[in-house]
This record gives sequence, structure tokens and C-alpha cells, in this order.
Amino acid sequence: MAGRSHQSTSDRSYSAPVFWHLLSLDAPTVATLWTWFIARAAHLQLHWFSLAAMTIAVWTLYAADRLLDALSPGNDRLEARHYFHREHRSAFMTGIAIASVSLALLLPHIPEAAIRLYLVLGGLVFGYFVIIHATRSAHRLPKEIAVGVCFAAATFIPTISRNPQLRLPLLLPALLLAAVCSLNCLFIYAWEHPVPGGQPPHPVTAIVLRYLAPLTLATFAVSGACVLLSSPPARLLYAAVSMAALALFALHQQRNRLSTLQLRAAADLALLTPLLLVPFL
Repeated sequence: MAGRSHQSTSDRSYSAPVFWHLLSLDAPTVATLWTWFIARAAHLQLHWFSLAAMTIAVWTLYAADRLLDALSPGNDRLEARHYFHREHRSAFMTGIAIASVSLALLLPHIPEAAIRLYLVLGGLVFGYFVIIHATRSAHRLPKEIAVGVCFAAATFIPTISRNPQLRLPLLLPALLLAAVCSLNCLFIYAWEHPVPGGQPPHPVTAIVLRYLAPLTLATFAVSGACVLLSSPPARLLYAAVSMAALALFALHQQRNRLSTLQLRAAADLALLTPLLLVPFL
């Protein structure tokens, strides 16, 4: 459906995963789960303030991004999520306002070390927003790769800020999670743009799109090998990344059997693999 129809989304019935995606709840769910899972794998217990702040911040960011895309004049690359946000913009704007106030109330309870790291990451994300929405120059950045890297970095910050000695042991898992998050975005782009048209992607993105399947299998293989060679806390992280990469690859093989909207929701479900490993924590 994405990119193929401009009709209203308000009169349709959706499955739970699709509705989860349209409400912009997919990204905050994935981010919060991975943030908690990384900390637990490292034998750390995060305060609920940190997890709540992660959920609210990511939801606000994604909902605002989709609203800005939907309301930008001359944007011819709108998908179902954008039309849904535009049709319910009053509700989303109210939700963003409430979420912003809630986040401001939570920030004083977040550890100072984590705040410093988030400020650095936030500066990068703000620069991305300016480039994408103020200048409408998405082609200047490999957007899908940048989103994957920033997303993964945000999930590791609470853990490494609590225990800086884990920065080196968790570096490779962080890079592999960034890879699988980027692959998630790249697969979505490929499914939503099966026929080239409009603004071309960044040259780096265009190159990676040609080798999505082998890159995904390579991520799966490297992560799987690290499961056998590593020790806690990284082992469980490698296992979750490996399963996520395999799930994305399997989903790509079945792409002709699902609608674009279903694929988009399923791609984020594929990143919920830490749930399968909770019994091993």
C-alpha cells in the first residue's frame, strides 16, 4: 500500500502489528526492549525512569518526523504511516506535547553521564532533522544508515554510562546492532521503492541496496560466530542480533506474499528477538 495509494487510512481495519506501526509505537518498543536487554545482559538493573524516558523520547522523535514528512509541501514520497499521521495530526500533536512535558519531568532523574552522551547524540540527530526537513536535502545523507547507527547508539548509552569499562567489550555488539538496524531501514526502503523514481537515494545507500541479501547473511554469520567465541555479556547480544538478521532475510524472501504495509510492520517485529532470549538472562 505504501507509495501506491493516496486514499484515506481512517476507514480501514488493520492487524495489531500494522496498527502498532501506524501509531509510531514500533520504534520505541524496539528501542526500549534493546535498552533493557543490553543492561540485563551486562548484569545491570536500569531504573524505570531511564526506560520510560527512552520510550517517550523515541516515540516523540518518530511521530514528529512522520508528521513533518506528511505536512511538508511537495513531498511525493508519502507512505501509509505519513497519511495516518496527517489524518490524525491533532491527536499526534497533542500526544507529542504531553510526551515532551513528561520527558522534561523525567530528565532530572537520568544519570548525568548518560545525559552527556545523549546530548552528543541528540546534536547529531538535530542536525539530521535540519538537513532533512529544513533543507529537504535527504540525498546529502545516507539516511537509512544514519538512522540505524543513531538508533543502536541510543540503546547502549544507559549501560556504558553506568559502567564505562564495558565500552570496549560492547563495541562489536553495538556495531553489529547498528548494522542490523540499518538493514532494517534499507529493506523497508527497498520494499517501498521497488521501482526507481523521484529523488534518488544517497550514493552509499544505493550501493548497499544492491547487496542487501549478502550483507544480511554476513551480519547473521558474523554475529553467529561471535556467539560461539564470546563470553557474557556480549554472547546474548550477538545471539539476538544474529536472529534479527536472519528474520529480516527470511522476511525479504517472502516479500511478494505480503503488502508493503505488512512488510513494514513485520520488519520491526523482526527486531524484537531479545524477547526470545529473556529466559537465558
